[in-house]
Amino acid sequence: MVDMYAKIESERLRYLRYNQQKLRAEEYIHLRDAINNNADVAKIGNHVILPSSYVGSPRHMQEYIQDALTFVREYGRPCLFITFTCNPKWPEITSLLLPGQNAIHRHDITARVFRQKLKSLISFITKSHIFDPTRCWMYSVEWQKRGLPHAHILVWFIDKIRPEEIDSIISAEIPDPSTDQLLFDIVTTNMIHGPCGTLNSSSPCRLMENVLKISLRFYQ
Repeated sequence: MVDMYAKIESERLRYLRYNQQKLRAEEYIHLRDAINNNADVAKIGNHVILPSSYVGSPRHMQEYIQDALTFVREYGRPCLFITFTCNPKWPEITSLLLPGQNAIHRHDITARVFRQKLKSLISFITKSHIFDPTRCWMYSVEWQKRGLPHAHILVWFIDKIRPEEIDSIISAEIPDPSTDQLLFDIVTTNMIHGPCGTLNSSSPCRLMENVLKISLRFYQ
């Protein structure tokens, strides 16, 4: 699968390279600047311009940036900034893993499950209006160093959020298990980091403390 994708990508780039004259392109900004600055044009080389239709190219990403800035210019600051993180223990992921595997061994499964859940979350927000009627939205997906994706979502409502409405959307407390056991389990399992310090010698903060001590001893 990876080899075939690499071949397809190579063929797409080959087409763009040998059909530059047929493609509509903007001014070659770097070439123009070099000429204006009296640089040696012969040393500049041949520029291959990737059009905005090529996913991931500078022009493609620049169009996304301009779209995002247009939202801010037209509607102001977003009402919500939501971070949606992949959970490697989702049953949709773990049920498809072979014995001895975890989520980082199957990025294909992880990416597909995350994509479907992200689409569901955005649908809840923008179509079901679980908060307020939505004017527009955008998101960006990033991959963490540990191999899990997460998304940053910006949402604009038709009516701006008032200060007295914030507590109805955001909660920073542990739910009462006697009234909502499921939500209590979710929060305590996924939203609490620790214990750390002397209560847990294997916590990341303790490990970094040991590394710092070793580093200081090395330089003394």
